[in-house]
Amino acid sequence: MDKQVVALLIPILALSIPVVAVIFNGLLKIQKMKLEEARLRHTAEPALLAEVDELRQDLQQVRGELTEVQERLDFTERLLTSRTPEGPAR
Repeated sequence: MDKQVVALLIPILALSIPVVAVIFNGLLKIQKMKLEEARLRHTAEPALLAEVDELRQDLQQVRGELTEVQERLDFTERLLTSRTPEGPAR
């Protein structure tokens, strides 16, 4: 191989190793969470599962409300920045 190609591949490889490590770490965490959830589902009480489902619904509702508030805030910011500055108050 050409020395320039090797010189280019070394930093690319060096930078890709941490990226791959982060990706695999995330996948590992997701898998552990799925296994933990499956273990809890087999051993959990029905009342606890119902409470978890209720909390999930509440979380979805709060996320929707937060999205609406963020949209309103963005609209308000655009409205305030689009106004032309008025002269000094008398």
